[in-house]
Amino acid sequence: MLNIVIFGAPGSGKGTQSNYLKEKYGLKHISTGDLLRAEIAEKSELGKMAENYIVKGQLVPDEVVIGMLEETIKKNPDAKGFIFDGFPRTLAQGEALDKILKKYGQEISIVISLEVDDEELIDRLLKRGELMGRSDDNRETIESRLKVYYNQTAPLKEFYAKQGKLVEIKGKGSIEEIFASIVQAVDNIIAKKKE
Repeated sequence: MLNIVIFGAPGSGKGTQSNYLKEKYGLKHISTGDLLRAEIAEKSELGKMAENYIVKGQLVPDEVVIGMLEETIKKNPDAKGFIFDGFPRTLAQGEALDKILKKYGQEISIVISLEVDDEELIDRLLKRGELMGRSDDNRETIESRLKVYYNQTAPLKEFYAKQGKLVEIKGKGSIEEIFASIVQAVDNIIAKKKE
């Protein structure tokens, strides 16, 4: 079982790299945003709970998101593994994810942190905003999203570093170059497991 967590600041390229990893290793891609949208569309109990928060402009509580993750893991017993994109975002979520996986006899294999400096991130997001007409991709909003990311995610990096699972990847260069670095790190983990 290969379970990968990929995280990085907004604009670091997580979504793009997740898609490549999913294809290369045949993993089930779990994006919390996609999960929420799917559960809401299905009008499941968890979906209805999530929608109540979203409608009010509030964040969906951890226990709802974690419930959805567990459902997905339970529904995919034959998966070769999972790639967690955009989750966990906080230390509490990281601990909860470890507990869920342990329940199913699994664990996180590797945590990939895409490292990109702030100015580069801001440039990328401003360009994305122009290209896609996203009003939330303006400098002020971007800077505040980056602050939130650093405040919430710094403890998480330490949590995974202590477990010996954190691999920092320079998120600058072509998409292919970055992907090659990630594949090298993942293949090293796979090779170690076979030893």
